[in-house]
Amino acid sequence: MCAMSYFVELVDHRLTRLLTPARRDWLRSPRTLLLGFLGLHVLFLFALLPTILTGRVLGDLPLYRVWAEQALVNNVWQGIDVEWVYPIGAIVPIVLADAAGPLLYQLLWFVLTMALNGAAIGILTDWGRDRAGYRAAWFWLAFSLVLSPVGLLRLEGLSAPLVIMGLVLVARRPVVAAALLTAATWIKVWPAAVMLAVVAASRRRVSVLITGGLITAGIAAAVWAAGGLRFLTGFVTMQSDRALQLEAPVTTPWVWLAAMGQYGTTIYQNHAIATREVSGPGSAFAAAAMTPLMFLVIAGIFVLLLVALRRSRDNARLVLMGALALVTTFVVLNKVGSPQYMLWIAPVVAVGVANDWTHWRAPAYLSLVIGGLTTLIFPIFYLPLVHGDAGAILLLTLRNALLLVLLGWSVLALWRAAFAGSPASAFGRQRAGSRGLAAH
Repeated sequence: MCAMSYFVELVDHRLTRLLTPARRDWLRSPRTLLLGFLGLHVLFLFALLPTILTGRVLGDLPLYRVWAEQALVNNVWQGIDVEWVYPIGAIVPIVLADAAGPLLYQLLWFVLTMALNGAAIGILTDWGRDRAGYRAAWFWLAFSLVLSPVGLLRLEGLSAPLVIMGLVLVARRPVVAAALLTAATWIKVWPAAVMLAVVAASRRRVSVLITGGLITAGIAAAVWAAGGLRFLTGFVTMQSDRALQLEAPVTTPWVWLAAMGQYGTTIYQNHAIATREVSGPGSAFAAAAMTPLMFLVIAGIFVLLLVALRRSRDNARLVLMGALALVTTFVVLNKVGSPQYMLWIAPVVAVGVANDWTHWRAPAYLSLVIGGLTTLIFPIFYLPLVHGDAGAILLLTLRNALLLVLLGWSVLALWRAAFAGSPASAFGRQRAGSRGLAAH
């Protein structure tokens, strides 16, 4: 942690010299933020324009478009007529992006992503009125740029801004927040970790639980009425028999062994699910052990949150620290590892930055570095990685090590809240200017 403190202070010192008071005021202008948002998304649009004009799609969107066409043309709905790898709510944006036909699928997906990003930026800054949220808004735009090769082409690009909005609104609009977080969870399951932190530490947990339960019951009833109840939880069971995926942190030792030519260790293509996996001595046991271990650690973090709740009056920070610890556990202890998983972490960090920059600057800097390394790994150096290139594996190892550091930082912060200091000062006094989650 000393090395991280040195890194944070070094970056802060450089930023302080670069961002003069006049430049800071300029960055906190609603007009500047709007221009930054529009400029970034115009850049994205120009990058996607050749794909849009030729009616093609990139990333995971070819598969999404096939599913949408199967639903709209052949009346075969994923998650209802057949078992599906995603929660049933994901079918809504996947089909919605096909509303203007398959040739405009890439354009409509971009519009959906831009609209949700705009809403997230608006809520982070209270539509330009809250200066405390500007730093968080710029962080989210910077992270969106760094991870754009996957953020624009995956479901996480839609679920992540929903989580930002939900976390900001928990205190003052718990029903709306619960609806947003529940919708995000039924698109991609990872926001369940954020919901768990809210249920554990938020003062509005009852409203969140009731709202989330009612929406989930409504979704289940709709799926039952459509005849697909037996597939409602298929997204859980379909992941259970997967092997170690190439980019998962736990897989890193086997990646090195494969690169060094260790007998029986190999990187191979799983054609059934279109991903790279790794096998070798002990890899099957590791793959089988990761899910139980992940849930064991999640249970431990949940207990730590409850203990910290008895000692700290700062529910807002507890929710955010718990959410970061839980979501990072989802990433670090997952036998499946994909570049878009970094979009699970950034929304929590963005809201943390909005509430208390001093406390959240370390994970903010770490997240940006992790995002940059992730984009270098995929798509830039992905083929060298698959072929065992040492430089590419070093990038992967560094990225995965930083994920472990981030998990350690968040768990340590919770530990200190639970067991260090007096009950009234476990986190210290809440900063003046905290907002969103901290408003009661």
